[in-house]
Amino acid sequence: MTPASQTIQFPHSASAIALAGKNEENLKFLAQRTGTKLVLRGQDLLIYGQPKAVERCATVVRSLKHLWEDGGAIAEPDLLTAFHALDTGRKDEYKELQQNVLAKTRRGEIIRAKTLHQRQYIKAIQTHDITFCIGPAGTGKTFLAAVLAVQALLNDEYERLILTRPAVEAGEKLGFLPGDLQQKVNPFLRPLYDALYEFIDPEKIPDLMERGKIEVAPLAYMRGRTLSRAFIIVDEAQNTTPAQLKMVLTRLGFNSRMVVTGDVTQTDLPSQQESGLNVSRRILQSVDGIAFCSLTAADVVRHPLVQRIVAAYERFER
Repeated sequence: MTPASQTIQFPHSASAIALAGKNEENLKFLAQRTGTKLVLRGQDLLIYGQPKAVERCATVVRSLKHLWEDGGAIAEPDLLTAFHALDTGRKDEYKELQQNVLAKTRRGEIIRAKTLHQRQYIKAIQTHDITFCIGPAGTGKTFLAAVLAVQALLNDEYERLILTRPAVEAGEKLGFLPGDLQQKVNPFLRPLYDALYEFIDPEKIPDLMERGKIEVAPLAYMRGRTLSRAFIIVDEAQNTTPAQLKMVLTRLGFNSRMVVTGDVTQTDLPSQQESGLNVSRRILQSVDGIAFCSLTAADVVRHPLVQRIVAAYERFER
């Protein structure tokens, strides 16, 4: 078969650099995945190879236009999602993912789902009173929930945002840590604060907390309460006991929404203690009004190496 070629012209050098990636890693990935040869000359991308392979590669590059057009960073998960959408006939879903902007950070960065599984997770949160999301580190479980929660709070859809997680970490107990209660729990709740800081001026958060609009607390502080008109995020739920998770799930009040996230491969509970997250999945899987979402190594949106680390552990633990 006669080799073919296509040329894709970028509007400016920033677009070409965004598509190429650091040290042209994205071009190498595209070449390896499609069996083509890619050469970037200024603002022109030349694709060489067998006709079908060239067309497949060019289709994926064009489908990423919403990212490279404005010089936005493109990472391996973006490429994998584009290939997955093309190979499974889910182009319409992929277009919807591209067009659906969730929010903008304080720095003006656009936040949208990066993978089809993340998009399903977002839809589940928007349409269910309780959503469980189980997946490895770096898949955006907590961050995406926090994005939706903060937007809902700022739009007055809920009166308060409650962020909670069990205080179980590598054998340490709160009582042995220095400082007052807030200083004791801060290390455990840091990831939740980090998500808040992306959207709310850090100087405003203490005032919102003082007024009860935002509450960040250990899971134990939820006992005996009814959480009405609230958006609740339960993070690191793999470290809850079955009784603890049942307790917080039954705190849900009227006009409230709850998202429960965790990674069942990273529990810090004693070896003989079963995770409440696993137990809840077995018990509640078919309960109407509750959604269960699973994210995988393919949904990791941190450094590409994190994705490979997660995949390696998954293979080892099978």
